[in-house]
Amino acid sequence: MHLSKTLLLSALLASTSLYTKSSDEAAYFPERGQWEQKNASDFGISSTKLEKAVQFALDNEYSGSRDLRIAILKGFEREPFHEILGPTKKRGGPSGLIIKDGYIIAQWGQPERVDMTFSVTKSYLSTIAGLAVDKGLIKNTSDLVGDYVWSGEFAGRHNSQIKWQDLLDQSSDWSGELFGIKDWADRPPRDGDIDDWKNRKLNTPGSVMEYNDVRVNLLAYSLLQVWRQTLPQVLKAHVMDPIDASTTWRWFGYDHAWVTVDGMQMKSVTGGGHSGAGVFINTYDQARFGLLFERNGRWNDQTVISKKWIEEALTSSSANESYGYMWWLNKGPRKWEVDDESLFYAAGFGGNFIVVDQKNDLVVVTRWLEPSKIGAFISLIKESL
Repeated sequence: MHLSKTLLLSALLASTSLYTKSSDEAAYFPERGQWEQKNASDFGISSTKLEKAVQFALDNEYSGSRDLRIAILKGFEREPFHEILGPTKKRGGPSGLIIKDGYIIAQWGQPERVDMTFSVTKSYLSTIAGLAVDKGLIKNTSDLVGDYVWSGEFAGRHNSQIKWQDLLDQSSDWSGELFGIKDWADRPPRDGDIDDWKNRKLNTPGSVMEYNDVRVNLLAYSLLQVWRQTLPQVLKAHVMDPIDASTTWRWFGYDHAWVTVDGMQMKSVTGGGHSGAGVFINTYDQARFGLLFERNGRWNDQTVISKKWIEEALTSSSANESYGYMWWLNKGPRKWEVDDESLFYAAGFGGNFIVVDQKNDLVVVTRWLEPSKIGAFISLIKESL
């Protein structure tokens, strides 16, 4: 694959003057359907080194099938009873954007193509919780979820202890079944068998992080009870429309995940694509979402999500230093080979990433990159700065 045939680098733009943002210059935000490009060298960035980073992304495509039904079933084949329960979509090839000071300085692949984004969806879901806190629908993340959701999911000695923050940092160890999926059957330990998994000793909520989509989907279900409208409607009205996203993104739930709220049937969406569903979105819209967080929740002159929430969401949980509220942090056991602990990112199956570097006013979206290569890829970008 030759870079000249596949890569659209804004470094090839005609402008050669060095761009310097003055302290009183308004931050740039792209309008709907438009995104201005600038030459990487305008920012003192090496175009040659940036091209090397992009070529690395192109050369290290995720090794799983482009038919994501096959990739999903293969990726989770260890799980008992695993099946696809929601929509899927065949994916494209490697794609991405590098955004500096709000401007596109590099792009590759098909950034306009809508693809599944898997667990990047969790960062959208976390934002729905943040909006609920901002608007007072949830008073505090330290509140017990059972004080808001009383339909039975948080009954019992263990589940009644679970707080919103435990669902958000994946340390709840909630025990039960949601939409026909048992919590212990989702990403079970490599040791033991079904009897061991079913009869395990439960961890005190807040003490141990365990990546588990059943419990993430329980957060989505619980937020549906709080908002009393579907979460895609909330995301559209309060986030995606304010940041001028396209109309092409979608957020799906499992085919059977219908819930009655105020006498109306509403779909409870998923926080990932583990069994299908989740957010399907193009790379440009993914980058807008990343830019919103890079700018501390502001878009033009509007506060979309509070800086206070973002700071809370990006605080290491007591259960895992590398994880906040469904955002990964570049510290602790999951730290990349990049010496910058201020980086944070959303990550999804198949090599979907939104990486935010506030120090350098940088947002990187890469899709279908072999997941183990993300640290090396970001290192190459850092070398170009």
